[in-house]
Amino acid sequence: MSSKNETRTATEAKDRTHRRPSIALAAIPVLTLILLLGGGYILAELPVEPLLIASAVVAGLLAWRLGYSWDEIMGSVADKIAKTMPAILILISVGMLIGTWMAGGTIPMLIYYGLKIIAPQYIALVALVVTAIVSLCTGTSWGSAGTVGVAFMGVAVGMDANLAMVAGAVVSGAYFGDKLSPLSDTTNIASMATGVNLFTHIRHLLWTTLPSFLVAALVYLLFGIGAHGGEVPEKVGTILATLDSAFSWNPLLLLPVLIVLGGSMWKKPTIPVILVSSAVAMFNAVVFQGISFKDTVVSAVNGFNVEMIGKNGFDPSAVIEDVTRLLNRGGMNSMMSVLLICFCAITFAGVVSVSGSLDVLISTLLKPVKGAFGLIAATIITGLATIGITSNGQVSLLIPGEMLREEYVKRGLDPKNLSRTIEDSATLWEPILPWTSAGAYMAGTLGVATLSYMPWAVCNWIAIGFALLWGATGIGIARLSEEEKGALQEA
Repeated sequence: MSSKNETRTATEAKDRTHRRPSIALAAIPVLTLILLLGGGYILAELPVEPLLIASAVVAGLLAWRLGYSWDEIMGSVADKIAKTMPAILILISVGMLIGTWMAGGTIPMLIYYGLKIIAPQYIALVALVVTAIVSLCTGTSWGSAGTVGVAFMGVAVGMDANLAMVAGAVVSGAYFGDKLSPLSDTTNIASMATGVNLFTHIRHLLWTTLPSFLVAALVYLLFGIGAHGGEVPEKVGTILATLDSAFSWNPLLLLPVLIVLGGSMWKKPTIPVILVSSAVAMFNAVVFQGISFKDTVVSAVNGFNVEMIGKNGFDPSAVIEDVTRLLNRGGMNSMMSVLLICFCAITFAGVVSVSGSLDVLISTLLKPVKGAFGLIAATIITGLATIGITSNGQVSLLIPGEMLREEYVKRGLDPKNLSRTIEDSATLWEPILPWTSAGAYMAGTLGVATLSYMPWAVCNWIAIGFALLWGATGIGIARLSEEEKGALQEA
């Protein structure tokens, strides 16, 4: 009995040594993160992972200075990682899903028929729709913009169309599809950072992404240039011919997609749905595409490669670079670099939170904020500031998601409002800021300056307008019952 009392006394004594940081001290880790990412990542082009760890070290020294032990710091980090582990497993499973969907012909079939509906006389509108389809199917905004997006730019040049408008339509479609794709890394990260189910997050995104898409479509329809006499560039025809010769089309190739959509609609557990969909895609790869079982397993782990295709007469060496860039992807290993950034960012968040620094900063930031509109607006400002400073879409989702989740729950707002808003303000704005890697990539790939296509990338900048509108009116804002609120606060 005395031993237990002594242990309790020692624990209480240790707890009394903990000190709450001032606003100035609490800001040190965040300012360090901003300076390191701004100077190291943007200017010196250093890898982001060691910069996050260095920021975590500074946060750890502050926590130690405030009376927290090494075990307490590591316990906080371990707790953060444990809570995000289900989402991390989903991210790994998505890598497997992409690889098997490629091998089974599901994604190539969707790309093939998406490209066939191209209509030169409505180039910007069709670019929006087709690029969105490809991005939705592949889960990569960069890949869709760098393949079919480049093809559309070729069409636009050939018909003397408004290149900035077409480039904006490509970027809009690429990111619209990416946000609604369960294959997208940033969509999974936003879900993970806020503790929201992946499919729940995607459904809630429709409140801002769908009206943004419709407005963009209307803009391109009204301002689109009729390219009478314009011809589809030879590259599109080459892509179609290559896909047609490499894969065997069959309605059953769509079954993996229907499984994922059905799982989303009926709110089934994400990982089992992905596993079933992947298994069906592997069956399709063996039966319809002539790919060996060994190669289907390899595609699940290391990603798909066109050299795996076993159709008679098909020559993988003759495939153009655009097709290989579009198809050679996926696999669980493809997610490892993303997961490393996630672990480093989670480590920083865990170290910062143990000292109470996040609580101090958030309470100061949100002190004047009243109601859902104010919180949504504060989230948008935080997201824009984070992406503007760090230029890293993944970090810009993880940090605000971790910082603001508890505040949403405390105010009775479902965290899926947060996951949607950080996507609206961070992910969607990344490609329309010239100094980010996404902005530089899109400008270089599409051949149009970022600030030139920015006004035409309607989906990307108008989403925050709808986010503010729903915050002001209460439309599309999910609230928590007292039971749900209590359960989330205890989790």
